[in-house]
Amino acid sequence: MLARYRILVTPLALIAAVVLVYLENPWYPPAAGSTARDAGTVLFWVLTLVVLVLLFEDRKAPGAEIIEVEGPALTRYLFSNSRAGLVWLPIRIFVGFEFAVAGWHKLSGTGWTNGGSALLGYWENAVKVPTQGSAPITFDWYRSFLQFLIDTHSQGWFAWLITLGELAVGIGLLVGALVGIAAFFGVVMSMSYLLAGSTSVNPIMFALAVGLILGWRVAGYYGLDRYLLPRLGVPWRATVRTAESAEGRPATT
Repeated sequence: MLARYRILVTPLALIAAVVLVYLENPWYPPAAGSTARDAGTVLFWVLTLVVLVLLFEDRKAPGAEIIEVEGPALTRYLFSNSRAGLVWLPIRIFVGFEFAVAGWHKLSGTGWTNGGSALLGYWENAVKVPTQGSAPITFDWYRSFLQFLIDTHSQGWFAWLITLGELAVGIGLLVGALVGIAAFFGVVMSMSYLLAGSTSVNPIMFALAVGLILGWRVAGYYGLDRYLLPRLGVPWRATVRTAESAEGRPATT
């Protein structure tokens, strides 16, 4: 049903880009907390979500599987060759242990799964706006989100969500099970800490987890994904159609 709206993807994406330029330009940006900024922010995210949905539906279009621009040989090897799983293996182990240990400390310690007092203190420090210097949080919308969690006393269940999430990401990466999904949620958690003003190892975790997402097909080859992904319909040996093959020339495999 959404296929008929596919033609709107380009203009909607361009409008979203214009809105973002308006919000982020350093010369005449809308004032923080103003109606114009709030409306522009909402409009940008709505347009972005609509474009993502339409692009997701576009995968069903005839010829959508054709590769029009081939990537460099190195990236094809790292992200598509099962032998490159040996490259991702130590990265998986490192990131997996970081998340698993962090989750275990929260589960076995105090302040997290026994009420979330530690998380509440973290949120309260993050949302503070000092009279001098810069605030920990750069984006007002994220400060509002954390303030909403504080006002609704969400620290109890949210602490469990973070704890179990870190454990699940860590175990998934360590055993190589659904590595792409595990790494995605690892990126979400690392980004959440970064948005709250915490750096620590989060930039490194973010960068490495993004790499694991890109290499999801082979990053877990030396793990359970070697058996899980083929059962889910992700074989390692398959013909890939390119623009040349579609025109009758030899295909890239």
